[in-house]
Amino acid sequence: MARIEKEEKSTLTTVNFFGTASSAWVAPSATLLAGERKAQRRIGTAALEVEGRVVSVFSFFVHILKVLGFQRRKDIIMGACCSHVSVHDVEFSCKHNHDDGSCEQGGNHIMSRGSSEFVSMYSKKGSKEVNQDALTVWKDFTAKKDMIFCGVFDGHGPLGHKFSQSIRDKLPSKLSASIKQSQQKVIKHNDTNATYGSSHSEMLVKDNQNMSFSSWEGSFMKCFTEMDEYLAKNIDSKGFSGGSTAVTVIKQGDQLIIGNLGDSRAVLCRRADDNHLIPVQLTVDLTPDIPSEALRIINCGGKIFSLKEEPSVNRLWRPNGSRPGLAMARAFGNFCLKDYGLISVPDVSYRKLTEQDEFVVLASDGVWDVLTNSEVIDIVASAPKRSMAAKLLVDHAVKAWKRKYVSMVDDCTAICLFLKDQTVLTQS
Repeated sequence: MARIEKEEKSTLTTVNFFGTASSAWVAPSATLLAGERKAQRRIGTAALEVEGRVVSVFSFFVHILKVLGFQRRKDIIMGACCSHVSVHDVEFSCKHNHDDGSCEQGGNHIMSRGSSEFVSMYSKKGSKEVNQDALTVWKDFTAKKDMIFCGVFDGHGPLGHKFSQSIRDKLPSKLSASIKQSQQKVIKHNDTNATYGSSHSEMLVKDNQNMSFSSWEGSFMKCFTEMDEYLAKNIDSKGFSGGSTAVTVIKQGDQLIIGNLGDSRAVLCRRADDNHLIPVQLTVDLTPDIPSEALRIINCGGKIFSLKEEPSVNRLWRPNGSRPGLAMARAFGNFCLKDYGLISVPDVSYRKLTEQDEFVVLASDGVWDVLTNSEVIDIVASAPKRSMAAKLLVDHAVKAWKRKYVSMVDDCTAICLFLKDQTVLTQS
């Protein structure tokens, strides 16, 4: 993320959420959303005694999972009853890893690099020491052959890469579990209607496992909130002012559900009747420039102003104007700004695909800051092979950064999701 001010030394007192075996347990902070921060509380000796009696049951549960072939991720092991982590938060590593960087997990085929028949993905580190971008593609999402999940996550600030990587690893599984629950409710609802002779709801389309938009939106809202809560509990205190964007797309058949947080972007390429390519921006850059976002920030006591060296970039600041200033109105993390109007509520939208729609590009702002929507779809369409499309786009973005800024290049990440079995990529 290029547009994030460097963190100055802060006198803020924060809590280290990682305890040791010999240390007293500290309850992790609750949700830090919408200007509300709940007080931390220390768990006493009595609670620890209760925990000890629960461990044997928990250990038996873990043993059963191991027998079934699951492997527990060491980086998220926490206290059995003091972690406040739900069953859905427990993540297991992929069981079958492939040479192309993909793996299998719970019926999902997960990609973190490379390409497939319908996907091209690529990420390149910029001038910083570490690439703070992350990306993922889940084919057969929710174990359905016609469903795919794509996500690009652009970290920023202290431990920005930890934020983006954690979101990449956990958000899709949260969404998958939530969507499965909603689909089961739809099936039960339709079975009940069939039993009593009721007609199908007008909001349900095609088959009895498709959900209404409100159900999709509810799943995104719920899972983004849970994701931010997880980050608040588990990210090291050094990352108190770091965070990440998220631009996500779920495609099922001819339906496209988009969930967006921050200023990463998704753009659809449509082919007009005259064969001309038209960019359709699917997301809104959620910045303080949007009047409704600015109003919320001001009402929460936050400040909005730009720096002299960047007069066109408005940022969200704390009331005293102390750094960091964030060029977004919504983001995961950035807990130092959550009391002042920054939220992690996604903007969720729906689009029905047509025969004119060719592909969707998801990318971090390292791409969009230096290339227009039209330039992006033209570059992708010019790729001689689908597998080369994302790398070609990122390479063009890097060259544009070097022309524009000489010594500074942002991390650049892109996913190209092709919508047809065969697409004539090169324009006539």
